[in-house]
Amino acid sequence: MRTIKTTTGVEIALDGDLLAVMETLYHEVTARRALERSFEDMKREIDHLLDQMSDTERREYLAESLFLNTVKYENDKLASYMRRKLGQ
Repeated sequence: MRTIKTTTGVEIALDGDLLAVMETLYHEVTARRALERSFEDMKREIDHLLDQMSDTERREYLAESLFLNTVKYENDKLASYMRRKLGQ
């Protein structure tokens, strides 16, 4: 299985698991810096990872990201609707 590396050298397996990539980003950018990171720090790390991926890999991870974000969006909308409906 192919892997890519963060700027700190941590390997990430490219097996289609978007959550594993997100978890690694969290640990290597956010937690490692004790929450002292900026939008630019995260963007640089993401760009570094994307630069190591093929077009096909980027497409697969984009599709997974859109799917997960759509599900989260739907769940947030439903929760908002339910709070209004239940008068909370």
